[in-house]
Amino acid sequence: MLKAHYAAGCEKEFDERCIKYAFHDIDGTHSLIRNWPPVMSAVLNDVIERGLRPDFDSDEATHRLIELCGTRKLEETDCFCVESAGMSALTQMEWAIRRAVEEGKVDVACNKSDNSLIVQRIWQGEERFDDIPETPAMLEMLSVYTPRLFKLYEKVLNGFCRDKNLALAKQDPERFRVKGSMEFISMLYRAGVKNYFVTGAVVQKGMGMFEEVECLGYPIGEGQLIEDIIGSTWDKKLPKDEIMLELAETLGARGDEILVTGDGRSEISAGVGMGALTLSRLNPDATRQRQLHKQLGTHMIVNDFFDPLISKVFS
Repeated sequence: MLKAHYAAGCEKEFDERCIKYAFHDIDGTHSLIRNWPPVMSAVLNDVIERGLRPDFDSDEATHRLIELCGTRKLEETDCFCVESAGMSALTQMEWAIRRAVEEGKVDVACNKSDNSLIVQRIWQGEERFDDIPETPAMLEMLSVYTPRLFKLYEKVLNGFCRDKNLALAKQDPERFRVKGSMEFISMLYRAGVKNYFVTGAVVQKGMGMFEEVECLGYPIGEGQLIEDIIGSTWDKKLPKDEIMLELAETLGARGDEILVTGDGRSEISAGVGMGALTLSRLNPDATRQRQLHKQLGTHMIVNDFFDPLISKVFS
C-alpha cells in the first residue's frame, strides 16, 4: 500500500490514507493515441444536422466524416465533448440521436418534453433515466441506432488518427504516453498498489483499447503492472461509476483505499462519490475542464505525472 497525505497545491484537503488500489482512465489521462474529441464532435454534429439516413454509416459516409474531422468549429458538439468526457460512448451517441429528435431530423413516436429533459440530464453527466417513461418506439430506435452510431464513430476514429498513431506508437511508445505515466504507475505498483484501467471504449483482448495499452508498454494481467482493463460493449451501456463501484465491491475495497486518476468528469465524479482520492490529469490550457473538475471536488490537478505535487502527496 502507499500512503497519501494532503500537501500545499492540492485543490481539496483530505485525511491521510493508505492507497491499495488505483482506477485509471486511459484516453487523455495516460494514452495520447486516440485524439477522439474532433472525431466525436464531427460525428455527433452530423447526426444532429442530417439525422440518421439509410446510408449514414456506409463506407462513403465514413470517408466523408474522416475528411470533416477538425475542419471547422462546432460550438455545441465541441462543448459537449468537453462536458461528456469519460461517459459511456453509447450515452454520447444517445445524446446526439435525441438532439436530432429535438431538431426534427429523426422522426420517432416519443414524449418530446421527456426527450429534451434526458438531453439536458446527459449534458449534466447523467447516464441512467429509469425514472422517465419511454415509448416502445423510442426504446427500439435507440437500441438499433445507438450501437450503429458507436461503430461508425470508431471507424471514423480509426481512419482519422487511431490506426496511424497506433503504428507510430509501436515504434515509439513514449511519444504517445502522457509524460510520467509509466513512472507513476510503476511507482504505485512497486508500493503494492493494484492498478486497473477503466474505459468507455470496447475492450476485446488483442484488439482496440487492449491493443493500445499493450502497445504503450503496460503489461496486463493478474500480478502485472495493470491487473485488468474493464470497459464497455457495443450494445450495453456501462457507465464508469457503475463499473468502478462494481470493481470496488469485487475487490472488497473501501473508497478511502482507492486512487482514481482521469481527465473526464465521469471518473472524477464517480471517485468523489466513492470517497476515493482523485487526481485529475489536465493540460494547462484546459480551462473549462479545470473549472469543472474543481466543481466536482477533485483533490488535485496536475499537468502530467512528473508534476511535483505528486511527489509531495505520495511521499
